[in-house]
Amino acid sequence: MKKHLFPLYGYLGLALCLSAWAISWLHINPLSRFSFFPLWLGYILTFDSLVFMRHGTSLLRRMRWRYPQLFLYSSVFWWVFEWLNVPVQNWHYRLDQPYSPLAYFLLASLNFSTVLPAVMVTAELFSTFKPLHPRLSANTPGPRLSWPILLGLEVLGIVTFVLPWLLPHYFFELIWLCLVFLLDPINNLFGRKSAFAHIAVGDWRFIMLPLAGLWCGFFWEMWNYFALPKWYYTIPYVGFLKIFEMPVLGYMGYLPFALELFAMYQFTLLLTGQKNDYLLF
Repeated sequence: MKKHLFPLYGYLGLALCLSAWAISWLHINPLSRFSFFPLWLGYILTFDSLVFMRHGTSLLRRMRWRYPQLFLYSSVFWWVFEWLNVPVQNWHYRLDQPYSPLAYFLLASLNFSTVLPAVMVTAELFSTFKPLHPRLSANTPGPRLSWPILLGLEVLGIVTFVLPWLLPHYFFELIWLCLVFLLDPINNLFGRKSAFAHIAVGDWRFIMLPLAGLWCGFFWEMWNYFALPKWYYTIPYVGFLKIFEMPVLGYMGYLPFALELFAMYQFTLLLTGQKNDYLLF
């Protein structure tokens, strides 16, 4: 694989990431309350540059003016998870000061906008390594699943969606699975990429996407630990041992979370009639 020079915007991204990290942990006000977005924007630009250096292309360069769509979709996606958190109340926010509802919405939406591009660019970087490059090509959605399997997955999706609302204390973990079962079969039915298509052909290299979610999860939790505003968790049964604010077993939720983001992204493109997802995988 031909190597390319690390682009200038990568150095700018790295500088932005490191400076926002310092501002966040040193609580340099008022900048620290706005540090989350530049911190993760810097991460995204740095990893995009690493993808370009290894592959000669990157998500930013392929999408060009469409790239901000990822940030817009991401913001909407995480508000969906905020809604899913209503019954289970697994995470909460500790603010540095009171915010008006509008100010809170705008700041939160800006911060939420980095989630999808961070996971996707990390997955792209992982996919540039041969052991983690999926066997299904980026232009191949894979086989369409049979109707019984599709219906069975949808029923499972409905069950995993409903149970956290009915019995949140026992089934809180299902919010990290329900959207995969609800949306991924629909994506497969209409010829879009789907995680279940990779499973159907035994393409276990697609594990690079859940691993990207876990990787980002570690940095989300690390950078959150000394930040303010920040989040913290109240998760039944698993809160006895933590790394940063997150219980150790809670990190496992980042694995299917990445698949949910992927399913939501493909479903959004399906709804908006966009054929190209611009991903390397």
